[in-house]
Amino acid sequence: MTLLLSSISPALFIMYLIYRHDLKKEPLQMLVKAFFGGVLSIAITLVLTQIIVTFAPSMASAGEKSFFNAFFMAAIPEEFAKWLIFYWIIQRAKDFDQYFDGILYAIFISMGFALLENVMYVMGSETNGLGVAVQRAIFAVPGHMLFAVPMGYYLSLSKFESGRDTNYHRMLSLLVPVLLHGTYDFILMYASANGAVNVGFIVSILIVFIVFNIWMWRQGLSRIKRHRDKDLGASPN
Repeated sequence: MTLLLSSISPALFIMYLIYRHDLKKEPLQMLVKAFFGGVLSIAITLVLTQIIVTFAPSMASAGEKSFFNAFFMAAIPEEFAKWLIFYWIIQRAKDFDQYFDGILYAIFISMGFALLENVMYVMGSETNGLGVAVQRAIFAVPGHMLFAVPMGYYLSLSKFESGRDTNYHRMLSLLVPVLLHGTYDFILMYASANGAVNVGFIVSILIVFIVFNIWMWRQGLSRIKRHRDKDLGASPN
């Protein structure tokens, strides 16, 4: 029971925090749809990765393998699956009527994905489930939230701000999360593949990872504030 609670609580906590900041509370039905849509996105991801792996090229270096796994086996299928769910369930919903809503729903979708993924990792650990739970609560689950913020941010812009930038914002709503997610995973995978090289390498990678995370947090919080400020100023409708 302890492992199960530790694996689901980070996602629940993040959803609670982001919901608290919503100026016009979204209906429970829509939040549930978004969350379970995120759970469903795992199945879509698995299908996509099975297709991608059949076209995997031969890779000799650790860098090539890390890049392929980070972007093509993780970031691209996972973020595309969440993006599809958003478009299917949220994009045309009447309750998606404020700028902040795009970020909120994107995060709920990502937390549906992250919660189930977390349960599988934590409960599947044979030796140190609690340690895995703590590590993922600090990095992996908040990471999914930070990838979701730009997705929702740009999808809101594409919905509420018409004109020549609409398609550009729609493209960024997928491209930016993929780049963030892929870079995040690449740093960790490359560090793991070269972890035995030397202490200096480990320290350098750790510094890069910390700086990248701080930058993502600053960008994410800034985007959240911008959309809340727009909603406080005037309704997009």
